[in-house]
Amino acid sequence: MKMKMFTMLCALSLGTTAFAQTGLASGSRFGHGEDSLRCLQNISIYTEYVKTNNFKDAYKPWKAVFDEAPTAQVGTYTNGAKILRALIAGSKDAAEQKNYLNELMAVHDQRIKYLDKLNGLVKSPTTKGSILGLKAHDLIAFSGGKLDVNAAYAISKEAVDLEKAQSDYFMLQDFMDMSSKKLKIDEAHKEQFIQDYLTAAGYADEALKAATKEKDQKNLKTAKDNVDAYFINSGAASCENLQNIYGPKVAQNKTNLDYLKQVINVMQMLRCTEEEAYFQASEYAHAVEPTAATAVGCGYMYYKKGDLEKALTYFDQAIDLESDAEKKADNCYNAAVVLMSKKMYGRAKSYANKAIASNANCGKAYILIAQMYGASPNWSDEAALNKCTYFAAIDKLQRAKSVDPSVAEEADKLIRSYAAYTPKDEDLFFLGLKKGNSVTIGGWIGETTTIR
Repeated sequence: MKMKMFTMLCALSLGTTAFAQTGLASGSRFGHGEDSLRCLQNISIYTEYVKTNNFKDAYKPWKAVFDEAPTAQVGTYTNGAKILRALIAGSKDAAEQKNYLNELMAVHDQRIKYLDKLNGLVKSPTTKGSILGLKAHDLIAFSGGKLDVNAAYAISKEAVDLEKAQSDYFMLQDFMDMSSKKLKIDEAHKEQFIQDYLTAAGYADEALKAATKEKDQKNLKTAKDNVDAYFINSGAASCENLQNIYGPKVAQNKTNLDYLKQVINVMQMLRCTEEEAYFQASEYAHAVEPTAATAVGCGYMYYKKGDLEKALTYFDQAIDLESDAEKKADNCYNAAVVLMSKKMYGRAKSYANKAIASNANCGKAYILIAQMYGASPNWSDEAALNKCTYFAAIDKLQRAKSVDPSVAEEADKLIRSYAAYTPKDEDLFFLGLKKGNSVTIGGWIGETTTIR
């Protein structure tokens, strides 16, 4: 009987050993037999160490789980990253830091490799792009002075391309940081750098508009500011640089509407609308697909060439083609500015009023009208009546302040200036006028104002 029991125990022991298998080998979460038990023990041990920030002792049992059971739990990767970041920061040995960094990169890579299985274990799945964003962030943060800029740029670009407006705020910052660093070592990267900026800034704006939590709004606003700063400080944002980049390529892409639109958008955004590349891109794009933006470009081109009437024809097209009220107002305002520069005040005023009709809060249009009144006050043989024109100008400036607080400082400055030219009481006395009376300004102005 004793011999029979001994034989059975031996058989069970041999069976347990025979069926022991790691999760990696079997494709299971924890493995089988003794390997499964060891995996669960290691998870318990390193998790407790992590809770007390004892990352040094957590490393060995964590590494065993990472190597032997890659799909055991998502915590293998989140805790693993935490452990390795702490070990890198705590080490003073460069070779050791490098080894830990390589392992940290492997954590992100392995998480992506088993992403589908790992996502099946949790309620909130993770995306490849977000993991790549973390990988790029860790590479940048822990490489010190030995950062591989090209590698970091490639990872961060892929991450943002995948996540788009869902990118974490730091991903957008890292992307522009690496693109700007790549620009410093690769002159040929200049055009791509500009495109990277448009991409990152566009996603930041989109994400900021969609954000509902105050913390997210704050982080995204900071990210957008940093993205803008990388671009502005890069030196690539000058009009001369844009002309050098786009000038030789516009004619080669004269039927490539996407490329032409990119040129137009970039040069408008950076106010480089006096460059030949902008004019050419607008004209080619307008021939393929007329839009408000291309019409504006053509309008400025003919204005620069001295053909004002043709320029206005295109500005009118831009106004008609634009569906966005604020942009339509801007197009009207720009046409008014062009006409004002030629001292064609009556026509300029009509366009400024169109701007106000499209956007009632267009304070700059009211200011433009006031400036035209101030530039051409004479309509009567009576000097005192001509001085009343400045009351009409001040009326427009007061209106500008009331509808658009952003122009208040400029309006106040002009009010102080124009107030010095209004008529004195004694000037008006001989005309039978006094404070509180109405006076109609004649000529192209055609406004009724009040003496004060």
